[in-house]
Amino acid sequence: MPLVLLLLLVPIVVIALMPLLLIQRYRAGKARRQARAWAVSLNLAVMALSAVFFLISAAFTTFWIAGSFEGAALGMAAGLLLGIFGLLITRWEADALAFHYTPNSWLVLVVTLIVSARVIYGIFRTIAAARAGVAGGALATAFGVPESLAAGAMVIGYYLAFNAGLRWRLRRWQRRPRQD
Repeated sequence: MPLVLLLLLVPIVVIALMPLLLIQRYRAGKARRQARAWAVSLNLAVMALSAVFFLISAAFTTFWIAGSFEGAALGMAAGLLLGIFGLLITRWEADALAFHYTPNSWLVLVVTLIVSARVIYGIFRTIAAARAGVAGGALATAFGVPESLAAGAMVIGYYLAFNAGLRWRLRRWQRRPRQD
């Protein structure tokens, strides 16, 4: 009985803590950071793999839910453009010892709100899907899969483009002529 109660309480606690988690995500996202070559390369590799597997998964999902790949591809394209825009408005600081960057706080807020909106949309669509299941509607299409894939792909595309641009800028800084 205590295990069942714990399983019921965990989702409630996570939902209750969601605003705090999102605030912390925003605060961490807009912080000034030192660009480290290994971390930037690792982030870029992971995001590239995520993008590839995400689009492959969306393509397979199209067999069951029409428009899934199109939603993911459009979201990825929008995210890539958002990432390029993010590179243009990021504050870059280079000195002799380190290369720092501070992402634009408004853009961090936009990306955080995209994730937040997706969570809220997921809760709303779950309720709608439950009603569709009771009414005999199509359960799979009631969840809004193409829109969900578009939101996820937008976030992946943003971080992919931002990390690619960050890696390019960091390499350019590393190859600068040194003044000793």
